[in-house]
Amino acid sequence: MAKDRTPDKSRGTGGGGRGKSGRTRPPTQVVAQQRPWGLIAGAIVVALFAAAVLGYAVVKVNEANANKVESVEEISGVEAFDFEGAQHDDNPIAYDEAPPVGGPHANLWADCTGTVYDADIRHENAVHSLEHGAVWIAYNPDEVSDDDVETLSELVDGVSGRLLAPYEGLDSPISLQSWNHQLKVDSVDDERIKQFAELMTYNSQPYGDDDELNKKRSFPEPGATCESPSFLAAPLLESDDPAAAPAEETAPADESGTP
Repeated sequence: MAKDRTPDKSRGTGGGGRGKSGRTRPPTQVVAQQRPWGLIAGAIVVALFAAAVLGYAVVKVNEANANKVESVEEISGVEAFDFEGAQHDDNPIAYDEAPPVGGPHANLWADCTGTVYDADIRHENAVHSLEHGAVWIAYNPDEVSDDDVETLSELVDGVSGRLLAPYEGLDSPISLQSWNHQLKVDSVDDERIKQFAELMTYNSQPYGDDDELNKKRSFPEPGATCESPSFLAAPLLESDDPAAAPAEETAPADESGTP
């Protein structure tokens, strides 16, 4: 007769059980992944700052371009004339326009290398500067303040192709001249001042693609210099005795050899 079998206590009780000598599996260590929140936040801040800077730059560029013009015909109030160049005369000249915008003029031009004069310079010399492509900004000293003059100076000082001077008896507070063109305004805050100065300085195509008008009304001597050291050292004034003005004076020529 078979005996009852006694379970072998040295073995596990089966399945997932374990005996005295059974080996246990070490518990699995679960490590939670740490996210670099500090770096992410820093990157977001940098991105937002860059976007803000770029946006500000775009706004400023758009503001600057909003008032830009491509043709003098886009600037309201500009009068146009049809003077020809190369007519030199050191005698006093009676101009129909005040300030003059073209026609006969002195042999020596007024320095127009971003020059700010504090006296009414001789008009015949200023017209010669226009022939070289300069913009001459004149103002009535009795109608503009010192702050206004400073504002105008900031637009001229150090900018080649521009000159600023008071003009006694001017019939408007401010008048801008380029060869064959004139704009008169009442306030230094008028945006047309900057439009005119930026468009007309050394611009041989003030009418954009209209070649006929560009040829007819643009300044006659592209490439001519605005430097006039002798005039800068001792400016000739409208109040001077005309007989004291030099009839001939050696001055640098432009690239074509024309003074």
